[in-house]
Amino acid sequence: MENAITYVWTKEDEGLYVKEVLQRRFAVSSRLMRKIKTSGQIALDGRAAKLRDKGRTGQTLTVAFPKESSYFEPEDIPLDVVYEDSDLLVVNKQPFLVVHPTKNYQSGTLANALAYRLQEKGERWKIRFINRLDRDTSGLVLVAKNGHAQDAVSSQMEKGTTVKKYLALVHGMFEKAEGRVDLPIDKDPDHKARRMVREDGYPSTTLYKVLQSWDVPDLGPDFKPWTGEKRIEGYSLVELTLLTGRTHQIRVHMTHLGHPIAGDELYGQLYGYEAGTDVLGRQALHAYSLKLAQPMTGEPIELKTAMPADMAECIERIEHFEH
Repeated sequence: MENAITYVWTKEDEGLYVKEVLQRRFAVSSRLMRKIKTSGQIALDGRAAKLRDKGRTGQTLTVAFPKESSYFEPEDIPLDVVYEDSDLLVVNKQPFLVVHPTKNYQSGTLANALAYRLQEKGERWKIRFINRLDRDTSGLVLVAKNGHAQDAVSSQMEKGTTVKKYLALVHGMFEKAEGRVDLPIDKDPDHKARRMVREDGYPSTTLYKVLQSWDVPDLGPDFKPWTGEKRIEGYSLVELTLLTGRTHQIRVHMTHLGHPIAGDELYGQLYGYEAGTDVLGRQALHAYSLKLAQPMTGEPIELKTAMPADMAECIERIEHFEH
């Protein structure tokens, strides 16, 4: 049954209430437990039961989550679904797509696209984004189909058992091929949108590994040699692993190290890269790899996506210039 827990009572569960089994075996949160109590469906061997009932060895416990839905306006927007089961859906988000409606983007978002897909498939579940990406960042976005899946995967992320990796094309050449960045991050008091490294910020850790570098001049618009003020020479393709998940974490850490992400209009300004003067028209950042455990079964899920076409084309032109 979709959006439900099915579990066979074991000898170790003798004497436990249904509520205790849900907490111990499935880590159901208190918030979801309250929803199950008021509007969910609980059964033992097909007969209605309550959270305070006790089961017997061999009995089948079924808990159906409360039916919920989202209220995003359906819009026919292309979706690249890379994984789906009864609890999770993972989309490879294209660049320039906002994840959910905001004050500035009230339609044309990933949420609107998912609402259309639900409508077309005749499904009904609430869209819950477990992770979010900036508008210009492409890559894997994880969506939960029920509250338990959201809570379980969010808990995995808090414990550091998930692995999220990104690809980024950045300015400059690294002295070390790989390293660890442990620098706290918080809001920049002088800019409403930017974050910055601050001693009093939140602990933030990023691992980086240089995959390839190109020792070329700083390239300007249309991939021609930039003739204006010299900024940073060379480019590097870097794999980045997030050990924490702060807002703009990769962008802040790379900028602080002197390697702003190519096309990052917000942080590139700190190095003289204004809109339209960089090697790419959007930040060259792609969430390409994700590892986690399926929230119900615990089975490992490993996903990878290819580098988006605009980043790949940008690198090809840099390589052509180098040669």
